[in-house]
Amino acid sequence: MAVDLRELLGPDGVARIADLAARTSSSSVTRWTATGRLLRVLPHVVVLPEDAGRWRTRALAAVLSTGGVLSHHSALSVHGLADEADRVHVSIGAGRRAPVRVRQVTVHRVTGLRGARVDGLPVTPVARTLVDAWGQAHSGSRGSRYPDVARAAVITAVRNRRAGVAAVRGELSRRPELPGRAVLRELLGHVAGGSQSELEIWGMRHVLDVPGLPACRQQHRVALPHGVAHLDAAWPEACLAVELDGAAFHGSAEARERDLRRDAALAAQGWLVLRFSYRRLTREPAVCRAEIAAVYRARTTSTVR
Repeated sequence: MAVDLRELLGPDGVARIADLAARTSSSSVTRWTATGRLLRVLPHVVVLPEDAGRWRTRALAAVLSTGGVLSHHSALSVHGLADEADRVHVSIGAGRRAPVRVRQVTVHRVTGLRGARVDGLPVTPVARTLVDAWGQAHSGSRGSRYPDVARAAVITAVRNRRAGVAAVRGELSRRPELPGRAVLRELLGHVAGGSQSELEIWGMRHVLDVPGLPACRQQHRVALPHGVAHLDAAWPEACLAVELDGAAFHGSAEARERDLRRDAALAAQGWLVLRFSYRRLTREPAVCRAEIAAVYRARTTSTVR
């Protein structure tokens, strides 16, 4: 009777040879491999041919082959912070011998390794993953786009509360030789201050730090009748808010209508909202600063009177 290999190997179609042999026999595994029913893609691991190209199957195969956990860019993918990449990265303890090099798998020998499980996959925790991926991105061995991927992952993870700034800083403190360390510290300072996107970081550097005005409050919370508004930048003493609209802002009429209702609710409480488009922010930063300053002074002067 034919053996159902899918039932044996499970939905991901991957297994360690020793585990599979213990459930069947070594001769059966050898026969299935010889006839092409199984593929030996990595040392000690076989997969079903139809699953060999799936990223999840290849990731599990790398984990089973090395006894490590997914890390660096691969862990970013599992945590939902980056797209999947062809190469699979796994980390093992520094005290272990590095396994034989295989195509499309990079093994990192690291200290202080801890693992978590996400969607059934063993991965490094988010804070460690961010720091590992940052170092990988700035090591000089990746494409020019990869540092942007690492930056976006840090911003997204903090914004979505997947990792706190303190946790990432803690991981960074243990990595004094990390490539790009100073740039990561600077980025963490921006997100700790409330910046939730690259545009907001750029805005704080070039527009929102207005000479002669007090520092703005980022992500200032205002209670509204139907929810809470978190303002990109605010001067509460003047009831002045600034919203930064990205290049792809308002992709739908519904989004635009939602923001109009929000601005109207803020106006009912005395707030004035200035909206600056990506184009204006990047092409006319001085004009934007001057507009903010003029409105601020007009509103605070009228309040004093």
